[in-house]
Parts: sequence; C-alpha cells; structure tokens
Amino acid sequence: MTPEQASDLNRKLCALAPVIPVLVLKDAGKAAGLARALIAGGLPALEVTLRTPAALDAIREMAAIEGGVVGAGTLLTPEDVENAKEAGAQFGVSPGATDRLLDACEANELPLLPGAATATEAMALLERGYTVQKFFPAEANGGVPALKAIGAPIPQVSFCPTGGVSLRNAPDYLGLSNTLCVGGSWVAPADRVEAEDWAAIETLAREAAALSR
Repeated sequence: MTPEQASDLNRKLCALAPVIPVLVLKDAGKAAGLARALIAGGLPALEVTLRTPAALDAIREMAAIEGGVVGAGTLLTPEDVENAKEAGAQFGVSPGATDRLLDACEANELPLLPGAATATEAMALLERGYTVQKFFPAEANGGVPALKAIGAPIPQVSFCPTGGVSLRNAPDYLGLSNTLCVGGSWVAPADRVEAEDWAAIETLAREAAALSR
C-alpha cells in the first residue's frame, strides 16, 4: 500500500463521522457492547489504543460487529503493526512517525494515520505522500490556533486533531478548513464502560455525531 492510497482511505474514514472515538479498554469482554453503542450512536470508526493487554482481543471482538470500522491506535513498532493487522484492524494510528513504522504499515497493507506535531513533521510526511495526518497532542501543542497556522502554508495536508479534544472545543477544530474530523475519548468514559452503561454511551455518541463540520 502506498502512502497516497493510505491517505485516500483515511480521508474516507474521516468522512464517516466528525469524531473518531479513542478507546482504552482493560476488559475485552466489554468491547462488543461498546462498539454496538458507538455505532448505533453514529460513530462507526473506532480506534482501540494498544495501551492495555486487552487491546488486541478488543479489536478482534469489535471487528466482528457489523457496521463498524475498527483500527489500532498507539502503533509504535513494526510488531504493533503486524499484531494489529492480525487482530483485524482496518486502519492504524500513531502518535508520531518513524521510517520503520511507515515501512511496516505500507508492507502490511494497513493504512496509517501518522502523527505530526510540527510543520517540519507534517512536511516530512507530505514529502513521503501522506496528505492525511493526526495532529497530536492537539491541545498541548497549541490547539486550534496552532493547527490553523500550520494549515496556512501547508494546505495540502488535512488533519485529525487528537489529544485534549472534547465536546466543548471540538466544534472549533471542526471549523478549520484543514480538519477532517477529531479524535476523542470523551464519548466512552471509563466509568460508563466499566458499568456497561451502553445507553449513556450511545447518547454521547449521538451528541458527537451531530457536530457540524
């Protein structure tokens, strides 16, 4: 898979909904219920971060749920890429980008949403062919003003800002011409997931899916 093909697929992914839920799951047994609630609420693209031992099993569970597109976040190594692909991930997300990671995603046919925090990083990824990138960590890196400023000289790149994005500030990011969607964890609070309160999570998803862009 070429970077250009990956960017085309990620552009379509970002078009599915204004928010991609960023999910940290400690119990894979809750994955299916969580996926169903988010999809029913209008958020079909789901990013499961590889931050817990349960993450790969959670991806396997979610990959079997109709209507969803499940990806693996926090990809750091080629091994992460291979494991995510084997578990059924349909896309990958990374906090940054290295040549080894990019090579692995391209070799394993896993479209990557690579992270960039500076104009130089965005330019390096653009030079390789990645026109859709993750702006991370968004709020800590200057938030909406920073992303708007990067967009002025590099209009060829579109972003999914993640990191500190909430229902409160998501509309500001979505109002930028270089933002396709945002990534956020607020739609799946840990206490609601632990309680398996799928109705509450579906309500949060509907609220997020209704955001304009």
